[in-house]
Amino acid sequence: MAAKYLAHFGLKSSPFTKEISDDELWLPPSKQEVLADLVEALRERTSVLLTGEPGVGKTCVLRALRRKLPQGTFRLTYCHNATLGRRDFYRQLCLALGLSPSATAAALFFGVSSHVEDLGRERIHPVFLLDEAQLLHQDTLDHLHILLNYEWDSKALLSLVLVGLPELADRMTLRRNRCLYSRIQYRLTIDPIVPDDTADYIAYRLTGSGCKREVFTSDAIAMIHETALGSLRDIDRVATAALRASARRKRKLVERDVVDHVINILGV
Repeated sequence: MAAKYLAHFGLKSSPFTKEISDDELWLPPSKQEVLADLVEALRERTSVLLTGEPGVGKTCVLRALRRKLPQGTFRLTYCHNATLGRRDFYRQLCLALGLSPSATAAALFFGVSSHVEDLGRERIHPVFLLDEAQLLHQDTLDHLHILLNYEWDSKALLSLVLVGLPELADRMTLRRNRCLYSRIQYRLTIDPIVPDDTADYIAYRLTGSGCKREVFTSDAIAMIHETALGSLRDIDRVATAALRASARRKRKLVERDVVDHVINILGV
């Protein structure tokens, strides 16, 4: 049964849900530039460090990347459970790649590296997307540069995309991680969105849900932006709560006082 606030505002579906297809993702100019850099990096068969604060859209950029790269040339493998030791990390990779996980760490590594070499012979470039990489165990980080070494370090058969919070960049600059860091040619940052982006994002999501009129006042949007600090995740949460509260008050517009009310309730 559809939520009552949807009918109140003439919406076909929840406008701020995360359940949207890759081709419906919203990317402002700043994120489109990051996406272009990612595509360029992978076409050059290099590795990438991608950092940003929580909720700024790192995973959205990865999803857009998945749609942008030709499937016949690239093979993307996404791993988001970073809280594993080295052996279990490679076991997770094996499962994600459709390989049978072996018993020993050496056999697991051999299985993954052999698979990478097989893809290279098929002219397919594998890309391992390691999300929440700031949580990677140090013993895993210590070993990743070896995973990039093929044929006496003369072949670029694999790209790593390490994705995480800003502290990941701090970890990578430590002397202990210099072997891996030196192999990461692209170091990208996703910045929080600006006020105009917030207004465009809210309008885009409402339009996608069938809205044909203005719903949020400019003051309400400004307050949402100030509260969310550029986090799309927080924009979604506050905007949804504000729609519900405005519908309960039988208002046709979401105004600043309602946004202020829901912010206090949500404790954002």
